Amino acid sequence: MKCSILALLAVIGSAAGAKPSLAISVRDGSFNGLDGLDPTISWEHSGKAGDMDISYGIEAAARPTSDLASLPRTIWGKATTDISGWGLSARAEVDAQNMESADVEIDANNSENDLSVRLTASAGKDFSVKTLEATKGFDSDGARVTVTPRFNMETEEKDIVVNYDNGDTNVKLTASIDSQKVTVSQQIDSNNRVAPTISSGGDLSVEWERRLSDDSSLTATLKPNDSLDVEWKDNAWTANVNMPIDGANINGANVRIKRDVKF
Repeated sequence: MKCSILALLAVIGSAAGAKPSLAISVRDGSFNGLDGLDPTISWEHSGKAGDMDISYGIEAAARPTSDLASLPRTIWGKATTDISGWGLSARAEVDAQNMESADVEIDANNSENDLSVRLTASAGKDFSVKTLEATKGFDSDGARVTVTPRFNMETEEKDIVVNYDNGDTNVKLTASIDSQKVTVSQQIDSNNRVAPTISSGGDLSVEWERRLSDDSSLTATLKPNDSLDVEWKDNAWTANVNMPIDGANINGANVRIKRDVKF
């Protein structure tokens, strides 16, 4: 007999007092009927264990199946606490189809010193650090400035991100030994924002965001001779359109539509 993870999580959510949420996306490719839909459901709950705040959850496929083991996609847990002025959190996420390792995120934040540190790693038979970054912030003449050095242990890449934000204008500089990239985001008015990006290699892109209402916005990103991406958000609906560009020609379109449903 076929069953759905919807029924399973409905029971769990009822017992734990938490409500699951459903997201429905359109899969790539050609399908008959409703086979092109890719519904996923997520459920989470939180509590306390001593001085720690604990949260945990699951994301699973919502397609009817007789193989219950194939339904869960990811299982995650997070613990948060404060130690000597530092807010510490550790989050682990496991691929439900491969339980041999977990992706780990560790964050430490010190509001008094305006300093934060993030580490990502893989934990299994061994503990392997993937990335490490630290962010130091300060205020300057009414503007917010942050400096973030980043290290990728897997690729041995290092760069630094400097961000300047005075409310209407945001300037972001990403620099490494091999390349530099600058993004200048300008809030033109209450409904329009434009953000061009240029890299030292000559690549250029322009992002335009148009606020349609309190819960609706349209964002278009143009990369000459590469692509035009359009994202439309309307409350719980999100539609993404990717159109490859070759010169002045648009070669088709890839469309993704998603809706989040709260029970």
